[in-house]
Amino acid sequence: MRYAETGYNLEIDLSTGNIEKVATDPALMALHLGGLGTDLKIMWDRVLPETKAFDPENLLIFSSGLLCGTPVYSASRTVVTTISPQTDLLAYPLMGGFLAAELKYAGYDKVIIRGKASKLVYIWIHNDRVELRDASALKGKGAIETQELIREELKEPKAQVAAIGLAGENKVFYASIEQSRSSASRLGAGAVMGDKNVKAIAVRGTKDIYLARGDELMKLMARARAFVQHRNANPLQIAVHSPQHSGIVGSTQEMKYTDESWHTTGFAWGNARTRRKDFWTKEIEDNWVNSQTKAIRRFISCFNCPQECGGLIDHPGVPRFMMKCFSKLTYAMAAYVDDLDFTWKICQRAFDYGLDSFSTPQVLAFAVELYEAGILTDADFAGCPTDQEGRFLWLLDRVARREGIGDLLAEGTYYAARKIGRGAEAFDHNTIKKHEQMNIKLGMLDPLYYLMYSTNEKISITQIEGNWPQGAIASREEREEFIKDWPQLPDEKFKQYLLDWEPRGEKANPFYPTPEISSEIVDWMETLHNIDDALGLCAGWGSFILKPPYHIHNYPQIISAATGLALDEAGLKQIANRNRNLHRAFNNRRGLRRADEKPPADHWKHRYPEYEEELLTAYYKFKGWNNEGIPTKTRLQALNLAYVAEDLERRGILTDGQDEKES
Repeated sequence: MRYAETGYNLEIDLSTGNIEKVATDPALMALHLGGLGTDLKIMWDRVLPETKAFDPENLLIFSSGLLCGTPVYSASRTVVTTISPQTDLLAYPLMGGFLAAELKYAGYDKVIIRGKASKLVYIWIHNDRVELRDASALKGKGAIETQELIREELKEPKAQVAAIGLAGENKVFYASIEQSRSSASRLGAGAVMGDKNVKAIAVRGTKDIYLARGDELMKLMARARAFVQHRNANPLQIAVHSPQHSGIVGSTQEMKYTDESWHTTGFAWGNARTRRKDFWTKEIEDNWVNSQTKAIRRFISCFNCPQECGGLIDHPGVPRFMMKCFSKLTYAMAAYVDDLDFTWKICQRAFDYGLDSFSTPQVLAFAVELYEAGILTDADFAGCPTDQEGRFLWLLDRVARREGIGDLLAEGTYYAARKIGRGAEAFDHNTIKKHEQMNIKLGMLDPLYYLMYSTNEKISITQIEGNWPQGAIASREEREEFIKDWPQLPDEKFKQYLLDWEPRGEKANPFYPTPEISSEIVDWMETLHNIDDALGLCAGWGSFILKPPYHIHNYPQIISAATGLALDEAGLKQIANRNRNLHRAFNNRRGLRRADEKPPADHWKHRYPEYEEELLTAYYKFKGWNNEGIPTKTRLQALNLAYVAEDLERRGILTDGQDEKES
């Protein structure tokens, strides 16, 4: 009997219409766990490095994490894995909600989609019954609307539906996939779904999931629940960290927190250009609190989670919709609109179009900046309203429909800048590996964030930062107090690292934490994210917040009780490192090299180019990679990835002597 996982994947070839239920190798759990981990193995085996995002050979995998559908709190993440049209590297946006659990209850760990349908379809999965259904009547419909229309057609109100909107149909490079209160947003998985002519995937399942040691697992969950209840009653107070991020457990608590002084004065507005340090006045606070309080009808949760991180939005003149996390701020700040009511209006439209709420506002602000600089002209903006709100809504429509200037903007800042020309390239200053970043501009180079921004495979800071404070804590006394209760640390020596880290002086950024210490801390945080993404856990319970309920010391117990897998901390770290290095090798095989691992030039005001190279070299050495950021043969063999080393050698990506000369 298989525990926690179903032991079956659903294979769908859209080009032929063939649908097959395929048994999986149980040994893969011990090697890669599930979720992103086993997705990586499938992508490595089946997607050649020459395959592009919109080729029929590209796969689109909807993957339920290993613990999804079990009683493990917050195990709700669906991983959507494919090749990104933006970066030409692996994309794996995650979404919460209920789809992952429903997929397990239908009897599948993954849905693996290949080829292209000849007409628009949606996939209907009801236990062992699987159909490709005509979606012609849904063409042009919004992602939110489509979910309801499909439930009505199927007469299955409990079906979980993930859908694309107009942006996905039109292959906008940063199109999202919307589902329940969540979305798979980053790196353009919605565009790949649109290219394959799949409007939606709908799932209803009624089967059981089995646990190896259910009583033991429930005791572990009781401890986790007690911890969360204590944290909710006693939020962390740390000045250098966003309260929405660190105060209580859960994904960023933008719906519950109304004090946005930290984000609005610390992050950049417009095209990630300007900090408005005096923005958060008493008048703004009163207006924003009033707007948010009126707009949120009730709070909502993902599958088997008590934290209610999302909100049901009910704003006059706007259809009701579910909202999550930082999208509350992205459009308003990008548009320089000081009225939070604008957020509720534009986000509903953007979600229905199916657009990433991080990339899209930055692309729209980039267009406005080009217009104000005279690079885009009145002809490009013909018919556009002149007010800030109207201008952003107009641009949003153009992008989703790929009309006029929106056709260029639909490919993202990097590509649009180069197609527009006439100096537009200089305005593309907030992308990494061709992907738009958070709207942050800071002063002094931070070595930890330099490495996280440069090297993480998600190409998005929110998928790598987490368990370490975002800045040095002001006083020695406060630091001593902070480390007193920190059982989540992987090693006691990390306490000394934090004690020694000061806001100013010799033990401050940019030269402290040292390159070696920075590498250790970053490796720890990325290990946690790799574990969460394989298990399907919300990062807000593990890898993304300070002092979380899930950590390296209890992950093995939870996994073992659910799956029966004999696992200790060393074994779990080995699996996480195996997945990380397979992921890195996959991207190396597609061309990723050291030269690509650069944050935007103006991300920090004070930069140290030679020292940054020293940081990167130290990190590569710590990881067991060569100077190009490619895992060495020795490292790969130690992780049971000899077949990866052989492939890289055969392609000339790894050559003789690189282990010795370049690591």
